[in-house]
Amino acid sequence: MAVENETLVALGENLISQVVKLGINGAGLFKGAVEVAEEHLATSPDDPERAIRRLIATHTRLAAASGFVTGLGGVATLPVAIPAALAGLYILSGRMAAGIAHLRGYDVDSEEVRSAVLVSLLGSSGTEVLKKAGIEIGRQSTTAAFARIPGRALIEINKRVGFRLVTKAGQRGVINLGKLVPLVGGPVGAAVDGIGCRTIAAYAVRLFPPLPARAGFVVDAPDAIDAEVLRVDVDPR
Repeated sequence: MAVENETLVALGENLISQVVKLGINGAGLFKGAVEVAEEHLATSPDDPERAIRRLIATHTRLAAASGFVTGLGGVATLPVAIPAALAGLYILSGRMAAGIAHLRGYDVDSEEVRSAVLVSLLGSSGTEVLKKAGIEIGRQSTTAAFARIPGRALIEINKRVGFRLVTKAGQRGVINLGKLVPLVGGPVGAAVDGIGCRTIAAYAVRLFPPLPARAGFVVDAPDAIDAEVLRVDVDPR
């Protein structure tokens, strides 16, 4: 069991790494979160919320379409135990969540915002992960709480997210956790369903409430965020 857990943690870390490298930063023809968000904002420069709605709609369509993964060359570097379709969904959804954060005034280059983006990939179960890590979500956002957490602890939270994403895939039948091999057919098709992307979008919208001002895209508004760090547990399981 310990060996299997270690393997799952490693798979989760690799998946999270690809979400950051491809989804948030972008690579090659696959544009990063900020660039895509700004393209949507250009269509309605005075209405960031409309741009967010369009951003979500675009990514939901992409997630529902078969073959969008073909543009993600980095997915090929993932371990065989993670189906490309599953990795592609999280990479795409990570870009969308980071784009939402950017359009609401957050600095997506900061480690705390990136951690919040990763947590959003878990949807509503992200709240449970945060509670286990000692972060209570208030009425608005978790990024201020993350800002008070040491960098090493943020890394451990990211590991916890990766672990949960992989085990969640196993529970849904996308990965055979007993043999750690990808499955084909219906489970993979479900993994790229737009419903999953929209669920992540809803949670990201909650995690990143609009800041008072977008200027500078810096998270520096303690009065706008209600979250508290109670403790930090470092075991990703």
